[in-house]
Amino acid sequence: MADDSLTADDAYRLAVQGTAIMFTGDYHNARQLLSAMARRIPGGKKHDGEEVAMAFYRHRQGRSQRARILGSLLVPLQPGPAVALRRAPAAQDALLAAFGDVAGPSAVSLQDVLGAIGAHEWHKNGVRVQALDAVIYPHYGTFAPIRNEYLDLVAQAPLPSTVLAVDVGTGTGVLAAILARRGVKKVIATDTEPRAIACAAENMARLGLDGQVHVLFGDMFAGIKAPLIVCNPPWLPGAANTLLDHAVYDPKSRMLKAFLAGLGKHLEPGGEGWLVISDLAEHLGLRSREELLGWIDAGGLQVVDRMETPARHPRSMDHKDPFFSARTLEITSLWRLRTR
Repeated sequence: MADDSLTADDAYRLAVQGTAIMFTGDYHNARQLLSAMARRIPGGKKHDGEEVAMAFYRHRQGRSQRARILGSLLVPLQPGPAVALRRAPAAQDALLAAFGDVAGPSAVSLQDVLGAIGAHEWHKNGVRVQALDAVIYPHYGTFAPIRNEYLDLVAQAPLPSTVLAVDVGTGTGVLAAILARRGVKKVIATDTEPRAIACAAENMARLGLDGQVHVLFGDMFAGIKAPLIVCNPPWLPGAANTLLDHAVYDPKSRMLKAFLAGLGKHLEPGGEGWLVISDLAEHLGLRSREELLGWIDAGGLQVVDRMETPARHPRSMDHKDPFFSARTLEITSLWRLRTR
């Protein structure tokens, strides 16, 4: 238990030792304490001569340790839900979206509270998607479609059919919406995350596409065959430590390999599978092009075409990023695949 008298040095020491801190003082003081703890966490850097893959592995370990330390600062929640601290903001909608109903006194990390409030702002304002000429509203725990280059590829690739498409791992539903707007009469959008299902369903209703796009929870291929199956899996192999990490990191490339292994069985004759993926993992030494081509071949698939676009996101132009050299080489591709 701690109040406004707790110093940042003592808080940091307790967190590093694995002790959770229940803060009961002022909300704004809690935020300042969290920032001060963050400044005390050592920053990692690439050592001379160190392989990029090992440097990235250490970087991820450091991020995980950072999340654990900062996640040790807890604040009380009360029914509403509301943060039970002095001068806490009225954030009922944000907390409800993130944590659901709070039946009784409970606790959550301040990091998660701030994340919930930030995510709610994304949800209120939405993200303008040029390829849709519309706004997509991400939910807490779903990845905002802020990188337009891969969306543009899906908007431009030649459609093998306009009868039916499956969007595997739909997330916010943005790719399903693009396909529907391009004239695909029926789109099945699947995901294994309940938050993503709720998010995609809401976005389809907002866009007036809920009669055209059917959002389903569960199996990636929905147990059907289709002339077009699209998948934008997480782009980097690695452990997912947070909700948003699941949109970026694919442990041991499980989703990518499962998609390529099962795609051929679910494509109609002459149909295409579109794999939308970045080659950043290759530049970081986490996956080789030979491995990817091997999984494609093992799935009984052949590459018909590959559309490419360079990365245009802010991190690819950030010279302070420890992996700037790899990010400048990043190419995002849409692989058009068919059965052999």
